[in-house]
Amino acid sequence: MKVLIIKLSSIGDCVQTLPALYSLRNGLGGKGAKARIDWLVEEAASSVLKDNPIIDDLIVVKRGWFRNLRENLRAARRIRKENYDVVVDFQGLLKSGVWVFLSGGRRKIGFRNGRELSHLFLNEKLPPFDIERHAVDRYLDLARYLGGEKGEAVFPLDVEKEKTVVKKKMEKAGITGGFFVIVPRARWATKLWNDEKFVELAKRLIEKTGLSAVIAGGVGDKESLSGMAKAIGKKAVSLAGATDLKELAALFKLSKGVVTVDSGPMHLASASGAKVVALFGPTAPWRTGPYGPGHIVLRKGIPCSPCFKRACNDPKCMTGITVDEALEGALKILK
Repeated sequence: MKVLIIKLSSIGDCVQTLPALYSLRNGLGGKGAKARIDWLVEEAASSVLKDNPIIDDLIVVKRGWFRNLRENLRAARRIRKENYDVVVDFQGLLKSGVWVFLSGGRRKIGFRNGRELSHLFLNEKLPPFDIERHAVDRYLDLARYLGGEKGEAVFPLDVEKEKTVVKKKMEKAGITGGFFVIVPRARWATKLWNDEKFVELAKRLIEKTGLSAVIAGGVGDKESLSGMAKAIGKKAVSLAGATDLKELAALFKLSKGVVTVDSGPMHLASASGAKVVALFGPTAPWRTGPYGPGHIVLRKGIPCSPCFKRACNDPKCMTGITVDEALEGALKILK
């Protein structure tokens, strides 16, 4: 049985699909089906899936059809030759629907209420999903429809090798004891908290716990987050741009806890087993918050939140979260 999972992006979405992969692999194996499970993903999110032993083949494609037409047509021909028995659209967008069509799979499965008319590319449609359910649970519904294993969600994310690499990077940066991680960046401007508040929070946490602060972010954040680390003081360091996604997961796993805005790394942190304090404003934590027990979500719950807007002249849903509130939450997980 040849299965193709289509979940192209983003980092957080791919992480939230991992329990469905685990469920599918164990469920089909438990029923005696010899299954091959491949995953189609865009380049930006691919490193979090790299070398995962329960993915038989990771097929990486470029984002933007017209910019990368030749490479993506080559990938489409490769996929079509596989003659997949089952193609599962976990994305539910036009771009994933196009890949479903190009795959030529026998059974093309997804939810009836996929966005951007993506359901038109399916020949096997599940009833509309409830948007208010957590994404992890919705993806598990798809896996279990195909015979996936029931039970608790499991994130198959092995970062033992990466932990050794991260420990060396931490030692080189001068961090040898316990630490917490701060993730202050997100793609939406409306998801951001105030940098000065993060600095104050980190200083007070260092004072109260004796832990060091590690700031995580992407390559484009190096300069600003290096400045944030300097503002916090000598027990703070920025590793922005210094880790790949699996190393970032290892960093979270090694930490005492993570304070983060709503972002892909937030999902990576909870999937790694770290305890998370998540600051939410324009989005809904019951849909896409840190999954599992033990996490703390801080949000003001004002009437206009969640609005799911990427721009706002007065994002009081985020600016209203105080340092004292974040400190109280962080101290609970850092115990």
